[in-house]
Amino acid sequence: MASRLEINFIRLLSRCESIASEKRGETEWRLEKYVGALEEMLVALRKNPCKPTPEVLTDYSRKVDFLKGLLEAEKLSSPTEKALANQFLAPGRTPTIANERMPATKTVHMQSKARCTGEMRDELLGTGLSGKGSSATDLRNRRGLPLDERQSAAELDAVLQHHHNLQEKLADEMLNLARNLKNNTMAAQNIIRQDNQTLSQSMRQADLNFEKLKTESERLEQHTKKSVNWLLWLMLILVSFTFISMILFIRIFPRLR
Repeated sequence: MASRLEINFIRLLSRCESIASEKRGETEWRLEKYVGALEEMLVALRKNPCKPTPEVLTDYSRKVDFLKGLLEAEKLSSPTEKALANQFLAPGRTPTIANERMPATKTVHMQSKARCTGEMRDELLGTGLSGKGSSATDLRNRRGLPLDERQSAAELDAVLQHHHNLQEKLADEMLNLARNLKNNTMAAQNIIRQDNQTLSQSMRQADLNFEKLKTESERLEQHTKKSVNWLLWLMLILVSFTFISMILFIRIFPRLR
């Protein structure tokens, strides 16, 4: 269940979106005040124990930032700057109220882009802000323009469409680049994991070989000690036999006089 603060926030947000979709004059001050109040309510909503889910809060923040950016873009003097600022605005992704088929911020964004495009066209054609009226009047004015001015308007539309296509192409390339980077990172992780497994197996094999070498060294040392002992005993026996043989020889064959 939504808290009382969230219900008031949604009502004020819906009211701001409704005001933003209308044609406003320079003396209109309500939207700016309402957006300031929305910021304060959003901060309080984040601190509220009964706050909504993080995804909902993110969408609320996105819509408030969109309205702030829209107000800042409208304060710019040049139509080109307004159009450029509108390109960087990010409307909300979900409807604010249940009976909306499409998020109101997206509708406002499309209307704002259309107004900026019209202002740029009027500036290019030299008609200024005073030349804007109803769509039928604008169509009649365009039909009454010289051929070169109509061509200039068509070229402006082509340039805007070209920039839009370039932005979409750039976004696709960035998405593909991110996807390739992710695939390369995963492949590198798999290779590193396999190398680590191979290194671990090599270290275990090296430890096993070291233990075997140590055992064989001890056996060789024992065998060497046994060989030295047998040789020593053999030499002692040989010396003793030689000594006894000499004694017997002397006894049996006395020295000649």
